[in-house]
Amino acid sequence: MQFKWKLIAFAGLMTQFFTYARAQQAPPPSQETVRMSAQQAVAYALQNQYTVRNAKMDELYQLAVNKEVSGLALPQVSGAGTFQHNPIIQKQLLDASNFDTSVAKGTLVPFSFGLAYNMQGTVNVSQVLFDPSVLVALQARKTLEELANKNVKKSEIDVKTEVYKAYYNVVATDKALAILRENIDRLGKTLAETREIYNNGLVEKLDVDRLVVQFNNLKSEDTRLRNLREVGIAALKYQIGMRIAQPLELTDTLSSNALKADIQEDQPFTYTERIEYQLLETQKKANEYNLKRYRLQALPSLSLFGQGGAARAATEFDYFQGKPGWYGFVSYGLNLSVPIFTGMQRRRKVDQAMIDVKKSDLAIENMRNVIDLDQATSKSTLRNNITSLTDQEENMQLAKEVYETTNIKYREGVGSSLEMITAETQLLTAQNNYFNALFNVIVSRIDYLKAYGKL
Repeated sequence: MQFKWKLIAFAGLMTQFFTYARAQQAPPPSQETVRMSAQQAVAYALQNQYTVRNAKMDELYQLAVNKEVSGLALPQVSGAGTFQHNPIIQKQLLDASNFDTSVAKGTLVPFSFGLAYNMQGTVNVSQVLFDPSVLVALQARKTLEELANKNVKKSEIDVKTEVYKAYYNVVATDKALAILRENIDRLGKTLAETREIYNNGLVEKLDVDRLVVQFNNLKSEDTRLRNLREVGIAALKYQIGMRIAQPLELTDTLSSNALKADIQEDQPFTYTERIEYQLLETQKKANEYNLKRYRLQALPSLSLFGQGGAARAATEFDYFQGKPGWYGFVSYGLNLSVPIFTGMQRRRKVDQAMIDVKKSDLAIENMRNVIDLDQATSKSTLRNNITSLTDQEENMQLAKEVYETTNIKYREGVGSSLEMITAETQLLTAQNNYFNALFNVIVSRIDYLKAYGKL
């Protein structure tokens, strides 16, 4: 049955669940049962789910990067100190006649420049006055923050989608179990009555055996659904970021009438209501800033610099004896850098950035088509699934009436056990078709809300 196979699909997550559970080394959680509605499960997931938490960390990272960029426009101050000892000072040959006319020209005398001990301390200050790269980086900060924030929102919407589906998958399973157990109780009573009639010699043993087989099949189905429910609960805990060992009870129920609410055909919609579209628009802005940055690199940059310090040289190490001899110095100026030819590298970077902008335009255009397709598909699917749910609900009710009528005839001795089993089988088939339709409506309604940016 399709409904059961959709539940089985969640079993594929179990390997991840076990890894997830083993990776957590904190003390075991409280064994007190946590009760949650669907909204509470979503709120819990938005606080604890790994994907959302990681997206929020990325947002904080981007804020830290923006603060780093802001520092580029502030003064840069650095200090430096050097100490140098020259045990052997390098000598150079000089023509002594340049200093003493009495000495014959060409008389070379070795001289040493510098002293044995040298110490110097400096402070350097620089301030960017105009730099296109810094200017564009400052302008792009807000856009990059928006991009990180929208990534968080997209992660939250994706998590909401998965949590709602996982939550209502378990709720649908609970409803299926409740009806199945009613069938088990009903068939169990019929089986007990048939055994009593058989003991009185009014029916054949074949009638009892047929009912026993049907009863055992129902119990096996109950065991299978209970196992699938455990997998569904584990999937839900994983989706919301809860420990697998934590007991969880779901408080919401399913209402067919609520699920079959009419689709609003004339609801206003703009593409910007979809977070995916917002992300692409913001990414395009970021690409445009990148293009602007490369284009402005053709302009010169101007910065102010200054330096001050003090130095002292001596023939012996006497710096801690308070002797004079320190000489200060100060210098400042402007540094102008004018790009003249860069081997066409800047031009090629401009071309690449331009292509990125055009690719963003194509991605936005394609996203419009994707959104249109999502809306058309989700609306049609939801409408058809609602119709199917209504039909299957009616079929289930009719199958139940047929079973009750057949059961009455069987008890009055005008019906056979084969008719009873056939009616029971038809009822189970109708119920499974109803559960399948119910699950399809749940999933398609979530997809419909997501397609219109309402999730």
